[in-house]
Parts: sequence; structure tokens; C-alpha cells
Amino acid sequence: MDPSLAQLVVDLVEKMGLLRREIEHQQDQERYAARLARIEQKLSVLADALEASDPARAAALRTAWAKPARSLAFRNAAHQKEIR
Repeated sequence: MDPSLAQLVVDLVEKMGLLRREIEHQQDQERYAARLARIEQKLSVLADALEASDPARAAALRTAWAKPARSLAFRNAAHQKEIR
């Protein structure tokens, strides 16, 4: 997968992970549990497929879903290093 396209996918998954986290904080997980489970299943398949060609990007994808705030923090830190 093209690195720029892979990064866009990771960014999208990060945003979806933030939305999932907000749903959990609002205690609406029962309402969206099935949808979130299907999304997680598809993301897992995508990460497994990506694992063979780019293990680091697959790990970033999993982190973006499971811990979106952490993923965002690392991305922001990398961006700050580029600016300096």
C-alpha cells in the first residue's frame, strides 16, 4: 500500500476510534455495540492484511483504533519535531 494512502487510512481509523471512545463515555455503547463490533472486525482484517507488507503501519492502525488519543499524541509530537 502506498505510504501516503496508508497514513490516510490510519488517520481515518484514529477519528473513528475517537468517536468510539466518545460513545463509550456517553454510555451509548449498548446502542452501537453491534456496529462498533463490525467496524472492529473489518479493521482487524485490514490490519492483518497489511501486516505482511508493512508491520509498523499495521501496528499504527491497531493503536489508532484501540488508543486513539495516544495515537494522536504521537502524531502531534512527530509533527512538532518536523516544525523545529
